[in-house]
Amino acid sequence: MKEQVGSCSECGKSVYCLEGFLNGVIEEGRLYCFTCADQEADD
Repeated sequence: MKEQVGSCSECGKSVYCLEGFLNGVIEEGRLYCFTCADQEADD
């Protein structure tokens, strides 16, 4: 099952819950896609 849970706080891309697993990252109360979360970690 694929359910949209929100949009990335950085780029606006849709973030989904896939089979009960969040396909993104929540940091400091904000939702990020994996791409943006990786870029934040590199900075």
